[in-house]
Amino acid sequence: MKKPRVTVIGGGTGISVILDSLRQQDVEIAAIVTVADDGGSSGKLRENTHLTPPGDLRNVLVALSDMPKFYEEVFQYRFSEDNGPLAGHPLGNLIIAGISEMQGSTYNAMQLLTKFFHTTGKIYPSSDTPLTLHAVFKDGVEIVGESKIAKYGGMIDHVYVSNTLDQEEPRASKRVVQTILESDMIVLGPGSLFTSILPNLMIGEIGKALCETKAQVAYVCNIMTQRGETERFSDSQHVEVLNRHLGMPFIDSVLVNIETVPKEYMNSNKFDEYLVQVEHDFDGLKAQVPRVISSNFLRLENGGAFHDGDAVVEELMQLIGGWR
Repeated sequence: MKKPRVTVIGGGTGISVILDSLRQQDVEIAAIVTVADDGGSSGKLRENTHLTPPGDLRNVLVALSDMPKFYEEVFQYRFSEDNGPLAGHPLGNLIIAGISEMQGSTYNAMQLLTKFFHTTGKIYPSSDTPLTLHAVFKDGVEIVGESKIAKYGGMIDHVYVSNTLDQEEPRASKRVVQTILESDMIVLGPGSLFTSILPNLMIGEIGKALCETKAQVAYVCNIMTQRGETERFSDSQHVEVLNRHLGMPFIDSVLVNIETVPKEYMNSNKFDEYLVQVEHDFDGLKAQVPRVISSNFLRLENGGAFHDGDAVVEELMQLIGGWR
């Protein structure tokens, strides 16, 4: 039998945990990564080079690579804040931006870098042009730019993306749609609902492919609510937002953590964007999703609450086996 084909969609920091564990399994992996980041190093490079932001792609590249630890430390090294024009830039971001310019596109750069770093699987930017994220709030206010959305303080109604450099309709990168349609499983998240997952799905071709694919679609629900995005959200509200944005129920399975996060554990100074644990609404989930998997997916580390990648992937592999 051919290896199961698993495609993970989201932002670099969130999905890297899943990808790092998934690469230990006997599966074919593809990662589709958001290109709507306009803050920090990625935002500066995007503004100066007009290329897709490299930060999320950098994190995914590291997660899927078998590079030695020292190489990873070099690639992830961030210049100090007193380094003038280089201040705050990870070396890996500069490398990705430079090779993107040399190869003529970020898509081409990632295909070269996956070979260079011996990655397990393919990495695709969701679009080969930088995208701008728009958030329309319940009060009608529209905020433009991913880095500005969480600062507004309202409740988001919906988001959409536009091309940053022109008025053309956002298009998916090469092979992205084909990869989704040919997958056995699509994994969404974990990651920021409105600013890491949905920017990919709001590219029309990608949203359409997700509604048409015969692959099982699994959503890994966040453990904590996020300031400025999902405050007071339950797990069923996360799913409702995803379904509403694509205009139909398209998620087959949702993975929910039920282990309690100790309130005294969370380091609010280090992880100030995370508020409280996502509340459970299993009746609401079962009304929207055929399969709900609740288990202990919690990993406590450095004052933060994260997903245990191995525990999540163990459940995903069981789902793949049952689906096939």
